[in-house]
Amino acid sequence: MKQGKDIENPESRFSAVLLAAAKLPGVRINRETYLRSALARHCTEDDIRRAIEETPAAAGIPVEVLDKVANDSIRFETGKVSALSAAAGIPGVLALPATVPADVAQYFGHMVRIAQKLAYLYSWPDLFSDDGDDVDDATMGVLTLFFGVMFGTQSANAAVGKVAGMMSKQVAKKLPQKALTQGVIYPIVKKVAAYLGVQMTKQSFAKVVSKAIPLVGAVVSGGLTLATFLPMAKRLKKHLSSLPLAEPSHRVMDGEVVDGEVVEDHRPFATAHAEQPGADATAIKLDAPQS
Repeated sequence: MKQGKDIENPESRFSAVLLAAAKLPGVRINRETYLRSALARHCTEDDIRRAIEETPAAAGIPVEVLDKVANDSIRFETGKVSALSAAAGIPGVLALPATVPADVAQYFGHMVRIAQKLAYLYSWPDLFSDDGDDVDDATMGVLTLFFGVMFGTQSANAAVGKVAGMMSKQVAKKLPQKALTQGVIYPIVKKVAAYLGVQMTKQSFAKVVSKAIPLVGAVVSGGLTLATFLPMAKRLKKHLSSLPLAEPSHRVMDGEVVDGEVVEDHRPFATAHAEQPGADATAIKLDAPQS
């Protein structure tokens, strides 16, 4: 009985899809490799080395350069995910049970990819610090907030800004684990996950409709992906580039970790989402998406 309730819980649904997407082959971006490749045409070797060892902000790379590189990455990921979505739409209605789950997974996978690229350009630390399949709670939390920014929720914007402020203030090189899993940011993470679970269901339904007619469905599906992915990626880029963390003004200290104030709920994010009763659409008190 509990398992059935978990499946119906929007927060649990979103977290399960995000976790599955983060484990897909090719989704995780190697921070060093990406920064070296992305900055190669715009920066000196010394600047690139310092951007990798510290951050692009610490290397003094102008935001204008980072914005150009970010736009290139957004175009690349948008073109790739749109093409894959269109290809998934070709079989038509008979293949819906197979193509729709795969399409949703690869769509979220590309959202994780562009979120990492933008984060690394705008001086966030490595989100996947190990080579294993596990995704730690802090990474799940910050990715949830990034997705919330992409969907246009003010609550996620504020939370991402607060996390960035923690790291910028104390020049830390790691995500603030406690703030994201037990502290002041954690309740917002949970609410954003629940909100995104509802939005994900709506978007999945739209994809089902778009794939009902072969060939025509391919065009509609690819266009739908283009129309949603591109503005969401640009929204995240705009927010991350505006934060103090992206300003070329400070160095990072290896090994420093910032933690926020602890609140009463001490459960890890990865397990707590499955225990939330009544986390349905009517219980979510989040801001409406911005245009």
